[in-house]
Amino acid sequence: MQYRSGQAFDIAEITRLGHAAGAVVGFDLAHAAGNLPLRLHDDGPDFAVWCHYKYLNGGPGAVGGCFVHARHARTDRPRCAGWWGHDEATRFRMGPHFQPTPGADGWQLSNPPILGLAPLRGSLELFDRVGMDALRAKSRSLTGYLETLIDQRLAGTLAIATPRDPAQRGAQLSLRVLEGRGLRGREAGRSLFESLAAQGVLGDWREPDVIRISPAPMYNSHGDVLRFVRATEAWREGRA
Repeated sequence: MQYRSGQAFDIAEITRLGHAAGAVVGFDLAHAAGNLPLRLHDDGPDFAVWCHYKYLNGGPGAVGGCFVHARHARTDRPRCAGWWGHDEATRFRMGPHFQPTPGADGWQLSNPPILGLAPLRGSLELFDRVGMDALRAKSRSLTGYLETLIDQRLAGTLAIATPRDPAQRGAQLSLRVLEGRGLRGREAGRSLFESLAAQGVLGDWREPDVIRISPAPMYNSHGDVLRFVRATEAWREGRA
């Protein structure tokens, strides 16, 4: 997932092309984890990393995540060989040779912070209960509703920079402000962004001129989407 445009890319195809060129393929999934269904083992990348404080709701400072493909379980590639990555059954023998735990666990350098894991565990239990398929279906509905309202009510005010094809995006629509209140471009964008925040509608600003609106399906509703559109109309009409 490209963080600024909101475009989702085909992991399997990029991996295939990378491997065909002799490359080791890894992905930054910070904006994809908890947002899109991921099938990393089947798609075949060598590794991936992500954060948990965005869609996975781990909170600021949450631990990160790492995937290492099973085919690298016993790899002799260089690594920072930490004690926590040593095979658990023989770890306390303190032997002279490193025996990695299969998979991503074999790349650990230390134990994870328990207090940092607690909110993440609570969040992941909710994800397991709901399921990514259901969340993805609601996400498509939310962004589709947002797209329709923009086309119908804000066509001269906002332009959607994210692909229109739902298969090429997640929960995020990246928006550019065309004009409003006598302003254009970045000045119009900053004016709208600050107005939205004052009205309690929180998006995200990315330089030079993008407002990211991401209705997360776990806790956002279609009513929240409508509220954003009404807040934008209020700004355009000078009422906010």
